[in-house]
Amino acid sequence: MTTASHSGTLHVVATPIGNLGDLSPRALETLRGVAAICAEDTRRTRQLLSHFGLDTPLLALHEHNEADVAARLVARLQGGESLALVSDAGTPLVSDPGFRLVRAARAAGVRVSPVPGPCAFVAALSVAGLPSDRIAFEGFLPAKAGARRERLALLASEPRTLAFYESSHRIADTLADLRDAFGAARPAVLARELTKLFETVLDGSLGELAERVAGDPDQRKGEFVVLVQGVGDDTEARIVEGRRLYARLGEHLPPSTAAKLAAELTGAPRKALYGFEDK
Repeated sequence: MTTASHSGTLHVVATPIGNLGDLSPRALETLRGVAAICAEDTRRTRQLLSHFGLDTPLLALHEHNEADVAARLVARLQGGESLALVSDAGTPLVSDPGFRLVRAARAAGVRVSPVPGPCAFVAALSVAGLPSDRIAFEGFLPAKAGARRERLALLASEPRTLAFYESSHRIADTLADLRDAFGAARPAVLARELTKLFETVLDGSLGELAERVAGDPDQRKGEFVVLVQGVGDDTEARIVEGRRLYARLGEHLPPSTAAKLAAELTGAPRKALYGFEDK
């Protein structure tokens, strides 16, 4: 749809994930010049604005009200006002609210312009030393253990490097589930509190990282990005998928039958499917 000439612009503005020095001059200028800022948490954004001496009006826009307020915000944009959209930290819409407003603004012919900057999983990837040519960003895994494990079982044969966000109260359980789903030897990186005072980037196998975090309370504090290397080659991918299928079939069939079917369906060597759950 063609942008109306009299409309304002919706600026999607990335903000610091920790270090306030990462707010770009362009982002600062944009936040100063718009009619209002749509913020996930107005209290946190007010602190950011106060640090830079800004008093731009704030509007709450979060997952609970976005569908209701998007139309009113688009009307303001169509009336000629420019607005900014920010999240609590990092780039909006990356595991944060905002896509409904952006979609509604674009559908109405309003210009939507990015003001790029920090993004936690991209920052973690840049220092991880894991393959970065192909990435699968998964955001937050399900909070409930059963749903989380089911999701990880589906991702076990993914060849791309996987990126997850996780909270402090679930990080130990998530690492344990990753280890169990992907194997203890799978290379991974745990990035904690990026750009902040206690920034930590740990690398090793999933087994090593799970053990380290379980045994060190300090490594269970803060905000986390978990990066996991994908399966190495087609043979490894087939074995991972074969073992997943063998485990499911084994709930209903004798081991020999389950292994035969899993091997036939995935192309994994049958002998690689026996006994792995005990390792």
